[in-house]
Amino acid sequence: QVQLVESGGGSVQAGGSLRLSCAASGRFFSINTMGWYRQAPGKQRELVATVTSGGSTNYADSMKGRFTISRDNAKNMVSLQMNSLKPEDTALYYCNAEVVGTYQGRYWGQGTQVTVSS
Repeated sequence: QVQLVESGGGSVQAGGSLRLSCAASGRFFSINTMGWYRQAPGKQRELVATVTSGGSTNYADSMKGRFTISRDNAKNMVSLQMNSLKPEDTALYYCNAEVVGTYQGRYWGQGTQVTVSS
């Protein structure tokens, strides 16, 4: 199977920064797109940012210029640097990976909480 483990969440004041990381492990041949999504209480899960194996990135409009997604293909890791955080960024952040191999499919991490206070 495939496991995604996130780390780096926490609490910060508005204007602060946090860095999230996610490591994929298990049996797979490769990983196509990796990304981050978030879900605030009472809201639907939404896209934060994605990055392909070739390094192409995609961001939700509200994150552009504040968040940076990066990836280490050799380590099967994806990170999200979040700067200029706002209270509305408070949510549970999930890592996502599209895996190729025996257990091909889309996998999710367990989520890491980010709380931004005003």
